[in-house]
Amino acid sequence: MKRLLSAVIFVVCAACTALAAPPSHNAAKRQSPAHFTIEQVLSFPFPTDLTPSPAKGMFAWVFNAEGKRNVWLAEPSGSPASSAQKSGYSVRQLTNYAADDGQDVGEISWTPDAGSIVYVHGGDFEFPKRSYPNPARFAAGVEQDVMVVPVAGGEPRQIGEGHSPEVSPGGQSVAYVLKGEIWLAKLDGSEKPQQLIHELGENSGLRWSPDGKSIAFVSARGDHSIIGVYTLGSKIVNYLDPSTDHDGEPAWSPDGTKVAFIRVPSSTEHIFEPHRTGPPWSIRIADVSTGKGHEIWRADEGAGSVFHEVEAENQLLWGAGDRLIFPWEKTGWVHLYSIPAAGGEATLMTPGDFELEHVSMSFDRESIVYSSNENDIDRRHIWKVAADGTQPQQLTSGTGLEMYPVFASDNSTVAILRSGPKWPMRPSVVGSGNAMHDLADDQIPHEFPANDLVVPQQVIFSAADGMYIHGQLFLPASASDGRRHPAIVFFHGGSRRQMLLGWHYMDYYSGSYGLNQYFANHGYVVLSVNYRSGIGYGLNFREAVNYGADGASEFNDVEGAALYLRSRSDVDPKRIGLWGGSYGGYLTAMGLSRASDLYAAGVDMHGVHDWNVEIRNWGTYDPAAHAEAARRALESSPISSVSTWRSPVLLIQGDDDRNVQFTQMGEMANALRKQGVPYQELVFPDEIHGFLRHITWIRAYTATAQFFQEQLKP
Repeated sequence: MKRLLSAVIFVVCAACTALAAPPSHNAAKRQSPAHFTIEQVLSFPFPTDLTPSPAKGMFAWVFNAEGKRNVWLAEPSGSPASSAQKSGYSVRQLTNYAADDGQDVGEISWTPDAGSIVYVHGGDFEFPKRSYPNPARFAAGVEQDVMVVPVAGGEPRQIGEGHSPEVSPGGQSVAYVLKGEIWLAKLDGSEKPQQLIHELGENSGLRWSPDGKSIAFVSARGDHSIIGVYTLGSKIVNYLDPSTDHDGEPAWSPDGTKVAFIRVPSSTEHIFEPHRTGPPWSIRIADVSTGKGHEIWRADEGAGSVFHEVEAENQLLWGAGDRLIFPWEKTGWVHLYSIPAAGGEATLMTPGDFELEHVSMSFDRESIVYSSNENDIDRRHIWKVAADGTQPQQLTSGTGLEMYPVFASDNSTVAILRSGPKWPMRPSVVGSGNAMHDLADDQIPHEFPANDLVVPQQVIFSAADGMYIHGQLFLPASASDGRRHPAIVFFHGGSRRQMLLGWHYMDYYSGSYGLNQYFANHGYVVLSVNYRSGIGYGLNFREAVNYGADGASEFNDVEGAALYLRSRSDVDPKRIGLWGGSYGGYLTAMGLSRASDLYAAGVDMHGVHDWNVEIRNWGTYDPAAHAEAARRALESSPISSVSTWRSPVLLIQGDDDRNVQFTQMGEMANALRKQGVPYQELVFPDEIHGFLRHITWIRAYTATAQFFQEQLKP
C-alpha cells in the first residue's frame, strides 16, 4: 500500500534538560553500569494509597518493593527539620509482608484518633466480586481481608473477609463490603462481624454520617442504581429519591440531615460510540428522614452534558460555606465548579485550557488541592483553591511531576507523590516556600541507575490524517554518532491514560517508563505516543471521532508515529518495532496487521484482538442485535486484518486476565498460525491483567527485550 509521508512537526521542550531535584542521597557516588538491567531500573519501591491521618499530622501509604507490599507511616518528628531529616518527619514500616506473593495491599482508612490503620490485604481491587487471584499458587488458597494494625507497632489483625473499609466517626466500628453486601465489625474484635442488610443490588460507596449513626451507600441494580441509608439503631434502610437512572457519589451535609448525590440518566447509547454529548447529568439533595429529594443543578446541553469524573475520594465535596464542589467539562476541559447547596448557578473555580486529575479536600472543608497540567500539558503539578473559589494558587512547578495531593490534619501541610525524568515516584511534603521534601528517599536502592537514565523530550508529530499527537522521545547516548539506530514505539493502555515527561504515577505505566528507559540505554530510539482517546488534551481528544471499536481512528496515530521516526536521520526505517499492553496491545496488533511495511516486529501484551468479544466484559452486548455496530467493531479489530500481517510478534498474557479475555490471545495465535506469521507466546498461569507479581513483570519485560534484540538487532 502506497503511503505519503505526512507533514511532521517536531517540538522539543526547551525546559526538558533541567532535572527535577533528586532524592537526598548522592547517586553520583555510585558506579552504575554502562548498560543497566531491567531488574535495576525496576528496583525501587512504588508508592500508592497516600492517606492523611485525621489527627496528629501523619501520613500513611503502601510501598510495593519488588512485589513485597507494606504499609508505611510518616509522623512529625517533633523537632525542626535537619539536614539529615529535611522533611521534618520520621518514617517507618508498619507491616512486614516479606514475599513477592501477588497479594495486593491498599484501601487505607484511619481510626479517628490516628491510633490504628485499617487496610485490605489480598484479592483483586478492580474486580473484588470475582475469585481471588492466586498467581503464587498457594495450595491453601488466598483470601481478601480487612486488616487493622496499631500505629504504635504490633502485628496486623484480621477483621473480616472483604474490602472497601470505612471506619466509623467514633472509631469503634468499621463497615466494609463482601460480595456486594455491607458488613459491620467491631475494631477491637469483641464481636463477630455481621451482615447489615439483605437487599437487592450490589452495594458500594460506603459513607458514614457525621454522627456515626447511619451509613449511606450505592445500590447498583443493573439498569439503575439508587442511594440507600442504613440506620444502625433501627436497622432500617431508607432509599433516597429512587428513580430509573444511575445515582452515585453520596455526600453527607455537615449536619447529617441531608445527602447530596449525582444522577446520571440511563441511556441506550452504544458503548462503542464517543460520548461527547448526551442527556445531561444532575446534582440532587435528599432529606434523610423522609427520603424526598430535589434537583439543585443540572448540566447544560452540549459539552459537559456527559459526566466525567476526576480521581477523588468522592466526586461531590461538601465544602465550607455550604457549597458543593464537583467536576464538569462545560468548557471541554475537566474543571472544578461549585454551587450553593440551596441551588443556583455553577461557579468555575479553575479556569483555563487544562485538565484536573487528582482532587482532595482539607479536613476543615475550607480548601481544595488538585493536580493539573496547567501551562505544562505533558506534566502534572499541584494547585490549591479555596472552597469559595478564590484565585487558585500554584504549589509546585518545574520539570518534575507531582500528583495525589492530600492535606494533613492541620489543614495546611500538603503531602504528594512526585517523580521526575530520572527519579521514580516517592512520597513528599510541600514545605515553606513550596519546597518539596521526600519522606523516604533512602528506600530507593543504590543499584537504581538514575545517572544512566535519559531525559525524554516532548515531541508533537502529525498523525496520518493530520491530527497533532503528543509523545515523549527517548534518545540513546549514541543518537548523534551519525548512524541509523533501531527504534521502538510504545502505546499505553486504557485508553484513558496519558504518558508524561517522567516516571508515571500508576504502577503499570511506571514499569512501562522503566522499560522504555532500558531500551534507550541499550541503543534504541524510543517514541512513547499519547494517541487520541487518551486523557490530558480535552474532551474532544478523549472522545475521539470513530475511535476504538467505532472505526479504530487511533490507527492514524500508529501510522504517524512510524512515519515520524522514518523521517529522522538517526533511525533505521527498516528496524522499527512497537509494543504496548491492553489497549496498547490492541494498537500494537493493529500496527502489525495493517502496517507490516512500517513495523518490523512487535510485542503485544494482553491486547484486544476482537472488539465483539472484549465488549462483553463491560456490559450486556449481543452482536446479533446490533448487526451494524458489530460489523464495524469487527472491521476495527486486528483479527479482521490478519491476512496482511507479516511481521513477527510476541504475545504475552496471564490466563486469569479479567480485563481482556485470555481467549483473545488464543484466537489470535490460531489466526497467525494459519497465516504463517512468525509468533511467540509467553503465558503466565494464574496471573491477572495487571500482573500482581514483580517476577512476572521482570520475566515479561526480559522476554520483550530479548525479542526486540533478536528482531531489530541493535
